[in-house]
Amino acid sequence: MKTFRPGLLPSVLVLLLFPCLITLGFWQLARAEEKRLLVITHHAQQLSTPISIDELEQHSNPAYKRVHVQGFFDVGHTLLLDNRTRDGKVGVEVLQPFYDQASGLWLLLNRGWLPWPDRRIPPSFATPDTPLRLQATVYVPLGEGFQLQAAEPASGWPRLISEVKPDALWQQLGRGGLSYEVRLEPGPASFQSDWPIIAMSPDKHLGYAVQWFALAAALLGLFIYLGLFNARETRHEPSHHIA
Repeated sequence: MKTFRPGLLPSVLVLLLFPCLITLGFWQLARAEEKRLLVITHHAQQLSTPISIDELEQHSNPAYKRVHVQGFFDVGHTLLLDNRTRDGKVGVEVLQPFYDQASGLWLLLNRGWLPWPDRRIPPSFATPDTPLRLQATVYVPLGEGFQLQAAEPASGWPRLISEVKPDALWQQLGRGGLSYEVRLEPGPASFQSDWPIIAMSPDKHLGYAVQWFALAAALLGLFIYLGLFNARETRHEPSHHIA
């Protein structure tokens, strides 16, 4: 007599769901390690000496490299990165082309965050019109997350955007430029520049991993219980014999 009878439907569900839950748990563990290494790399880079754009182009991985630039802003082609929040307040990040005279390249400098409480009124800000020597950090996004596509006008500046694409801007303007967003360090040309390193901490990923593994364990436990329960009920069923 069988001692384990889970049934066909529960068996199929477990075969489908259990591997998915385990995979999601290990994926969260991998993301946690990826974020941890990213934070370590960022902190190490912040202690390094800023390099020139020419030196930057010699590095295979430019993420979070500190750079020094000298040149001027192009105030006529300002981008406003929408839906940025700080301390629960909604605003925008101001990005402007900056011509680095040493390398001859244009950079898309993110000057930082500004509040935008009333969307009926364009955000107000000033741009230095004299040559500047600035320090900044190259930002390379970690993967391609979901982007809420905002309607972008065909012409007109400042331009509201939902995603930073430097190469698309250089192609539109017919300029040679760096392919990465460059985030300005605190200084005379920056706004609020307390850049978050990552959107989700490694600890949160670990927490999600524990949840997925716990669901997998609960599913397996329920499957075993159901199989044993059904087998016990089958053994207790009365037998019917034809005389």
